[in-house]
Amino acid sequence: MSGLGAALQVLVSGATVGSVYALVALGLVLLYRTTRILNFAHGDIGVLGTFLAYVLLTQLDLPFGVSFALALAAAALIGALLYLVVVRPAKTETDLGLIILTLGLALALGGFDALVFGTDNKVVPTLVPDRVVRVAGAGLSVASLVTASLGVVLMLALWALLSYTRLGIAMRALAQRPDVAEALGLPVRTVLLATWGAAAVLATAAALLFAPTTLLNPSMMLDPLSKGFVAAVIGGMNSLPGAVLGGYVLGVLELVVGVYVSLEFKASFAFLVVILVLLLRPHGLLGRPDVKRV
Repeated sequence: MSGLGAALQVLVSGATVGSVYALVALGLVLLYRTTRILNFAHGDIGVLGTFLAYVLLTQLDLPFGVSFALALAAAALIGALLYLVVVRPAKTETDLGLIILTLGLALALGGFDALVFGTDNKVVPTLVPDRVVRVAGAGLSVASLVTASLGVVLMLALWALLSYTRLGIAMRALAQRPDVAEALGLPVRTVLLATWGAAAVLATAAALLFAPTTLLNPSMMLDPLSKGFVAAVIGGMNSLPGAVLGGYVLGVLELVVGVYVSLEFKASFAFLVVILVLLLRPHGLLGRPDVKRV
């Protein structure tokens, strides 16, 4: 394989993994910048949505696209209900209390998945029959290209929501100045419900794109969730474009390290990157320092 072909293959493979990382990071950042909650149950919400899609696919024999859409709609409802039933009634408002709350929620969702769907590994079919196409000497997986493309489409859909809809503008306003948003009479509760729903949709989309490359089980999203946090830190915890950039940068760098350095080092490489970012640019590549207003 030529140097160009090898580079193209690494970039495409890295972009495929990076799409999953970016979607996870987007959901984490969207929720954090609006509510200041680091949601450690984010991955488990995505796994629950993927189990629902698996049931629709394998037991009801629905097409992948229909199952995908219904699972995303169910995820939005689950995210909104979790906020309404668990997060909003919680008496704690401290950062530590909210972190413990989401950790408990993650354990509860993982236990629910194991109880209802079992702990055995399940194979999720790919959206399209996988085959290899040759481009500039590189062998590219069609399934990987579709995964990367779907990730980009979902990110563009979120950008359109935030940029061109009243709900999206209200979400941005609440993220920037919660006090002013409330004083202006914006429907804060509705916006928070929508934010939790949108974050759950992103988590489920990431899990649905990731599932065909691995085996579906209650702990499937543990590694992508940790890498999503890394991507969010790289890009900046208050920057949605930064989350996307961080996801793709991490995905490509991991592939480069795995191919040209060491597969063993690849597992810990992401956390070395986090340390370097926190030392050199604590607010991330595109993030901004938080300013406390009084």
